Amino acid sequence: MAAAVGSVMGLIYEWIMKKQIEKLQEARDPRVVYVTDLVGCTHKYHLRKKYPELTLSFEPAAVLGDIAHAGLGKLLAERGFEVEYEVSREVVVDGQLFILKGRVDAFKRDEGLVVEIKTSRSAVDLPKEHHLKQLKVYLELLGASSGVLIYITPSKLVEYYVKHDPVNIEVEVKNLLVDASHPRYTWECQYCVFRKICPFYQPGKQEEL
Repeated sequence: MAAAVGSVMGLIYEWIMKKQIEKLQEARDPRVVYVTDLVGCTHKYHLRKKYPELTLSFEPAAVLGDIAHAGLGKLLAERGFEVEYEVSREVVVDGQLFILKGRVDAFKRDEGLVVEIKTSRSAVDLPKEHHLKQLKVYLELLGASSGVLIYITPSKLVEYYVKHDPVNIEVEVKNLLVDASHPRYTWECQYCVFRKICPFYQPGKQEEL
């Protein structure tokens, strides 16, 4: 019995770590900016460029999120959605070229509909501001008209409909590059893998993610 359980654990570990390791090389590229970089602490982006290996992790909460994404993604794919849909845009800031990249959980091209899936330990204060902003950035990049933000929590399943609201991508990327918000939210530091080497670390109240 132990061997069988171990083999499943091994499969999960290989799946999670393979995705993270493949992303490491891209994370080192000074031209690459991720959509998720635009919605959180800006200094985290700069630390990740210097110390990308510190982002490697195998935490149960994150693994659960990946499994939920995979399961719901399969369901949506069977209904005509394109899952893990990659999106990118070239952005010029002060004469330098950057590539903004992201991956939408699901996209229904003919309807202009974007779906973002979130898992959370708590159903308090939903939807989260940074999740709404992330979805709005995706809508801007895709020229999509609307999106659905769906939360999967232990006590609640809920979805929020979001209409396209113009986002100035160039301004958002510039704010990231000049390190304008560190942290953006008071709770971010408690969950950041760089907190022990960050000069802007602020001990504070945790928020259930």
